[in-house]
Amino acid sequence: MVYITEDMVRRRAEHNECEIFSLEEVSLHQQDIERIEHINRWCRDLRILYLQNNLIPRIENLCRLKKLEYLNLALNNIEVIENLEGCECLQKLDLTVNFVGRLSSVQSLKHNIHLAELFLVGNPCTEFEGYRQFVVASLPQLKCLDGTEISRSERIRALQGLEEVKRQVWQQEKEYLKRRAREKEETQKKAAGEEKGNEERSKGCDGRRYTDANNTAPVLEENKENQEVEEKVKRPDLDDEQQEREFWNTPCSFTPESRLEAHRHLEEKRKAKEKEKEKKPKAPRTLITADGRVMNVNEPKLDFCLTEDEENKAIVLDLAVYRHMDTSLIDVDVQPTYARVNVKGKIFQMVLPAEVKPDSSTAQRSQTTGHLVLTMPRAEGEIKVRKTVQRPSGAQQTRRSSSSEDKKRLCCSYMMSLDFLLCCRHYNFSH
Repeated sequence: MVYITEDMVRRRAEHNECEIFSLEEVSLHQQDIERIEHINRWCRDLRILYLQNNLIPRIENLCRLKKLEYLNLALNNIEVIENLEGCECLQKLDLTVNFVGRLSSVQSLKHNIHLAELFLVGNPCTEFEGYRQFVVASLPQLKCLDGTEISRSERIRALQGLEEVKRQVWQQEKEYLKRRAREKEETQKKAAGEEKGNEERSKGCDGRRYTDANNTAPVLEENKENQEVEEKVKRPDLDDEQQEREFWNTPCSFTPESRLEAHRHLEEKRKAKEKEKEKKPKAPRTLITADGRVMNVNEPKLDFCLTEDEENKAIVLDLAVYRHMDTSLIDVDVQPTYARVNVKGKIFQMVLPAEVKPDSSTAQRSQTTGHLVLTMPRAEGEIKVRKTVQRPSGAQQTRRSSSSEDKKRLCCSYMMSLDFLLCCRHYNFSH
């Protein structure tokens, strides 16, 4: 159950510098509140009160709000109009889509002499024959009912046949109250059946009580009586999707109890979803493996460009950092074989194609694009080749070194390649 707390009211009093003693308007809608309390003591000067879309079953604790002019209680579980006699300045009351079935309770609003507008759309009492005529005749101060203005001729006609309308309304109200009593009884039986079903499932895997063989007849008879109720109990062999479909497709009457049940169901689903989101803390991403191999990582998912500046013998990394990000949120770490950039707690790591000089490296940020440019001079002015070349077979080596002209031609072809020194070492070529 959600209670109205002082902190809740203060957080909605920002327009009044969080002061509640002089508050004139407050909105407490969509808070799953189930009871009106404390407001009549904390906010005596309240003029406008929004309590729509909650789970309030009864109007109470508002009698001290002498200055209250507008009360919105739409989309709640209210069944009776009551306890508003003390709201002397009440001008507008909104009870749209509630469960007001006792239409005679409207007469309690006679004491609110300033009441001009009343909304009862979506309540069971609006389906009564003679509903509008009864309300218009019962509240002579009313000027507008359900958004429709009350004319003088309509009021005269309502007063003329008031006795007959009262008799019809009371008869329909009596039938409605009987129906509501049956609905409450069915709800109680359903709740009891669910408790009993849970208890029986806990006692035996087959869903039956284990009793003496001579006493099985009473148990079977009792199970037959509650068979319809037990069918509605959630079965553990159904998965979540089937249970969800069964819950929403099962027909039920629109009552305060069914609305509260639907709310509880949605609340349970929401809490279950929140628990699923509360995952265990992620294990730290592997940047360097146990055998010393550096990994390429791009957690911030940034675009980048890695190029080689042959003229300055350097490697240039252009990282497309967010344009409006503060430079203080970026941390750069250049190592001989890799570069690591921490962008707002997310790691970007790139393995370099050659060894670089970390001490001579520079990092610059573009003032127009926001890109981060790392310039890293190569350590020896050349790119180290990591690829190993297999040594050729003996016959192949003899054939290639058969003539001195072939040697010179082969040397000239390799002269322009970065693999020249390595090939000379493998094949024992001489100048």
